[in-house]
Amino acid sequence: MAKSASKTFDYEVRDKQGSVVKGKMEGPSEAAVAQRLMANGGSPISITEVKTGGLNSDITIPGLTDKVGLKDIAIMSRQLATMINAGLSLIRALTILTDQTENKTLQGILNQVRNDVETGVSFSAALAKHPKVFPPLMINMVKAGETGGFLDQTLLSVAKNFEDEVKLKGKIKSAMTYPVVVFVVAILATVGMLLFIVPVFADMFASLGGALPAPTQLLVVLSGFLKVGIIPLVIIVIVGFIWWNKVKHKKSVREKIDPFKLRAPVFGKLTQKIAVARFTRNLGAMLRAGVPILQALEIVGETSGNMVVEKAALDVMDSVRKGKSLTAPLSEHSVFPPMVVQMMSVGEDTGALDDMLEKIAEFYDAEVESTTEQLTSLIEPLMILVIGGIVGGMVIALYMPIFSIFNLIQ
Repeated sequence: MAKSASKTFDYEVRDKQGSVVKGKMEGPSEAAVAQRLMANGGSPISITEVKTGGLNSDITIPGLTDKVGLKDIAIMSRQLATMINAGLSLIRALTILTDQTENKTLQGILNQVRNDVETGVSFSAALAKHPKVFPPLMINMVKAGETGGFLDQTLLSVAKNFEDEVKLKGKIKSAMTYPVVVFVVAILATVGMLLFIVPVFADMFASLGGALPAPTQLLVVLSGFLKVGIIPLVIIVIVGFIWWNKVKHKKSVREKIDPFKLRAPVFGKLTQKIAVARFTRNLGAMLRAGVPILQALEIVGETSGNMVVEKAALDVMDSVRKGKSLTAPLSEHSVFPPMVVQMMSVGEDTGALDDMLEKIAEFYDAEVESTTEQLTSLIEPLMILVIGGIVGGMVIALYMPIFSIFNLIQ
């Protein structure tokens, strides 16, 4: 017998307390949805099938409108924790959250999570069905919170952790926006002059005859090359960008690139501070939530974003398995400054490792903010000099032949 196709229905139901609850539910028919709602103790008021397609369907842009970011997860976690702490059941909290979530993709996923929870699946297992949306760190912390009976506190910890991560990324983006914009403007200005301005001067110089200065000759050659090669060059850049996006997460590529990021001039120290802040924040949050140390180290290593830190986490795991110190292997990895190792060692000895990790994360968050501000103040004048030098140099090269134009006319 063929299986009925699943449809989506909007429903209104009156719960046991007499309140009207709205939401979405998937099912083969209205009758099946009504039966499911009544099984959960509700009295259906209305059930309407959601029509898909046509002019009324939402416009989605792949990779843009369907993206669920850390900020969305942080907001969701804090709201969910607040409702559970106020005494609402998990299913009712998920229903309310599904209705008020603005992100359509997250709304659909939360609806699926709620449906799974209604059928008896644990909350962490329901989240684990969507690994591209909910990070392993969150899933394991929620699982520990369910087991220990403090899910609301765990969700608050998840929210704070992701909010700090979003804030950290925001600082980095704000620091990099100006130099990136200036760099793009410099490239566009250079290409524009080579394609549209230099050819006009080149034709004028050619009609007058005579030898052009070396800088002017270089501009004319570059202009001629760009006229012929602009389309192949754009194609190469696009293909290279697509290729890099496909291979940048491969282990073989990361093993070569990630160590260079830590040694890079100017930005190397910033990368190191970001890696340490992320490692200590995530590890502290997981230990506080009750996640086993070995499992926490494995997840923190995978989510660190840097292979050097991931290898350090693996070394720590081996040390812990052998019954040795947690912090001893970290001293062998230069990515972790001596201060971090010593503070973690003190936290390990005193039994307050999670608190110490949180202090380290807060310290390095402040260091990242300070470093980005210093880099911004340093990069701004340098970028102005660069773009001024490029455009000014091209203008000078174009006007150099004009100094001898009267001799050419005679």
